[in-house]
Amino acid sequence: MDKAGTDAPVAKLDEPEKPDAPEHRTWGSKAPHFIQRSRALHLSWQVGVFIVGLAIVIGGIILLPLPGPGWLVIFAGMAVWATEFVWAQIVLHWTKRKVTEAAQRALDPKVRRRNVILTVIGLVICGVLLGIYLYKFGFEMPWKV
Repeated sequence: MDKAGTDAPVAKLDEPEKPDAPEHRTWGSKAPHFIQRSRALHLSWQVGVFIVGLAIVIGGIILLPLPGPGWLVIFAGMAVWATEFVWAQIVLHWTKRKVTEAAQRALDPKVRRRNVILTVIGLVICGVLLGIYLYKFGFEMPWKV
């Protein structure tokens, strides 16, 4: 018995929790069960999900050259598709894994030091070029406004 006086199992801190089902078992349609039972209803559901996801992805593509969260909107469209299509779930899973790996690499002290050094070098080069421009032309712009 533990100190509280119950026979409840105590979780061990050094053992990580293991999920009951592997991730790939959750892949597939997330449509409600009553929709999955009818083939025609499920097919129309899939068409609707595809059209909504396509509209979101197209909106994200339009936002790419404009000021706005283009990539975020594209990934939101992929997430909509991933509720119904396994191929989108696989692409989204791969993307999440690559983003996590890139974030871990970016947090590496050697990579951070290298990035800081390259940023400082780039700023020094921009400063030198700005100094040369100001020395040669002064504060006057070469065009008439």
